[in-house]
Amino acid sequence: MQDIANQQGKLSAMIGGFKQSVTRYAKDNILPFAWQPRFHDHIIRDTDEMNRIAKYIENNVAKWETDKFYNQ
Repeated sequence: MQDIANQQGKLSAMIGGFKQSVTRYAKDNILPFAWQPRFHDHIIRDTDEMNRIAKYIENNVAKWETDKFYNQ
């Protein structure tokens, strides 16, 4: 786990650069775009957890049109 913890700064910098690039592209091309204001990050520790999270993501996307935040 310490090896993963030591990489945290590098991952944060990479994610920050990616978000900055996507935001710049959207603004340059006059695209309506905004990042979700908050998120929860989590280290996936095993295959079962990865599969559970993947299933959640797939189901969450399928249910988007019934979500209370849809069309706000």
